[in-house]
Amino acid sequence: MQSFRTEIENPIVEKDIIDLEKKIRLFKEGKIDDERFRSLRLARGVYGQRQEGVQMIRIKLPFGKVTSEQLNRITKVSDEYSTGRLHITTRQDIQIHYVSLDRTPELWANLEKDDVTLREACGNTVRNITASETAGIDVDEPFDVSPYAHAMFQFFLRNPVCQEMGRKFKISFSSSDKDTALSYLHDLGFIPKIVDGQRGFKVMLGGGLGSQPSHAELLSEFIPVNQIIPTAEGVLRIFDRFGERAKRLKARMKFLIKDIGRDEFLKLVEEEKLALSHQVVEIDTTAFEVAIPEPLLTAPKVTIEDTVAFEAWKKSNVIPQKQVGYVAIGIKVLLGDFYTDKARALADLIKNYAANELRFTLRQDILIRNVKEENLEFFYQELAKLDFVALGYNSTADITACPGTDTCNLGIASSTGIAEELERVLQTEYPQYSNNKEITIKISGCMNACGQHNMAEIGFQGMSINAGKLVAPALQVLLGGGNLGNGVGRFSDKVIKIPSRRGPDALRFILNDFEENGNGQSFLDYYDAKGEKYFYEFLKPLADVTNLTEADFVDWGNADNYVKAVGVGECAGVVIDLVATLLLEAKDKLTFAQEAFEDKKWSDAIYHAYAGFVNGAKALLLSENQKTNHQAGIISLFDTVFVETNKIPLQSTLKDLVFQINQNEPSEEFAKKYIQEAITFFDTIEAFRAKDLKDEK
Repeated sequence: MQSFRTEIENPIVEKDIIDLEKKIRLFKEGKIDDERFRSLRLARGVYGQRQEGVQMIRIKLPFGKVTSEQLNRITKVSDEYSTGRLHITTRQDIQIHYVSLDRTPELWANLEKDDVTLREACGNTVRNITASETAGIDVDEPFDVSPYAHAMFQFFLRNPVCQEMGRKFKISFSSSDKDTALSYLHDLGFIPKIVDGQRGFKVMLGGGLGSQPSHAELLSEFIPVNQIIPTAEGVLRIFDRFGERAKRLKARMKFLIKDIGRDEFLKLVEEEKLALSHQVVEIDTTAFEVAIPEPLLTAPKVTIEDTVAFEAWKKSNVIPQKQVGYVAIGIKVLLGDFYTDKARALADLIKNYAANELRFTLRQDILIRNVKEENLEFFYQELAKLDFVALGYNSTADITACPGTDTCNLGIASSTGIAEELERVLQTEYPQYSNNKEITIKISGCMNACGQHNMAEIGFQGMSINAGKLVAPALQVLLGGGNLGNGVGRFSDKVIKIPSRRGPDALRFILNDFEENGNGQSFLDYYDAKGEKYFYEFLKPLADVTNLTEADFVDWGNADNYVKAVGVGECAGVVIDLVATLLLEAKDKLTFAQEAFEDKKWSDAIYHAYAGFVNGAKALLLSENQKTNHQAGIISLFDTVFVETNKIPLQSTLKDLVFQINQNEPSEEFAKKYIQEAITFFDTIEAFRAKDLKDEK
């Protein structure tokens, strides 16, 4: 591959991109282990696809906010390096597909010209921080959470505390008690509150979806805004140290909290307080408090011919803002997919006639903000030209779906194909649901729940089903989930598994029965009154596999017979078990520690040194075929195997040496001492390893 060099002004970003290019070259030359390279590229937004030889690139857009300049930059990158299709995710990112690995550093450098990053969009990191797309304009919000989400993103980007955790970590900010950012299914979820005139947040801890959904527990009813970043840092430090690393399916923070209990977890967080980089972090909100700028151009007056369609669109897709005279416009995006030609037109529209900002939403849609009410007719006309006036924004008819078998390694059955068909059914047979904001329909292609199927009122999960010697695509039907607000939600019940081709009939059965027997209740009250077995019984005829037709063996959106093919997932990085690789990583951490020390970043320097201790200890344990499942266990086991047996004499136990980290403030003096002790430890174990290898010969 050709060597690539960037001219990014930010030296930290430039170093990141050049390092990725270097690692790709070394990987191609066979000088970096495949699993280690996978972990590195995932943390830089480069994700393997179902198709061989190409990558999905995840573009990290904190709380979905994007300017016209950034959107234009993304379209240029997509046109040059990808296919021109943009996919909005349920974490408010943009994904592009079919990118050559060799070109990813150049792609990243181009994005950074407009301050758009790939860093930590995938892998075992703090993923994109999400927020209600209405934050800052929400009529119900106590204050705008956008600056707090932005500050959290900035603080943890490249932070050594969260670069190589056992699993990914998700954070959300809701704009009000309606909790539209779904705090209860996040590792940390923040809901804004004002208590005695002071801004703060109710904080939820340890939620998550996946194959075993877990409702978050209450961390605190109120944490002042200047404490949210120190609180998050303390939580991340404990998760990094004690989180599971050997069993990937048990490695999310929800399992750690379940294992040791909320109170013990929070006790560990409190014990870490002294070591935090900051005891208080004041967050500057002034950039988000400026007046809405006037549009660059005056919108021409427009006469709407079809006033019925216009009024229906206003009712369905236009949202009043808390700012008098302004509205937001929701654009319903089928499957979250749109193309660069429309994106460019949209970028021009918001730059010239709105306030140069839109937000991608958690429902895979687009929200244009700060539109003058008097310009609605003009916007309707322009959006209609782009086919962006479909009714049903944020409604039942607005179905969420992950990419499924289209591109994902883990997809079992098509989620996009069935989603498109269900949207067609709703539009043609149940048009009344285009204004129903109560019932959500969500679809995932596998159990990992990227489409959030197991928290919806109506959910579908891609599966397979055996019919004799043949295998057909299937859907598990889930019912009864939902967001109840203020940090409370409920997960769906698994009701029945049916052949995928019968998914539309399942939806018809459910909606028809709700209309006939709901008796004016909400969908969840109706579901609770009837009970899971009631739904199982009336859906049961759809589960019969003795009468399958040829069409039942062809998945939605496909022409060929279904083949179950599940690859290796990349939803998080992998555990690296090679001794030499771990020793190399330990040495890298010590280099990073010295660089951070020179930059007077005492806390970062200390944490890099801590990681050097852990990686070095793990390397030697693996050389003895000794394994443990978290960092604290590595340190204890090293003492048992090496220190107590006098194989490696230290002046103290490794535990006492390493855990100075939470008994000292991050000062220059302690950082200098701790780094030197880590270097001495590394020299000791490197010498032991060299002797061990020599003796084996």
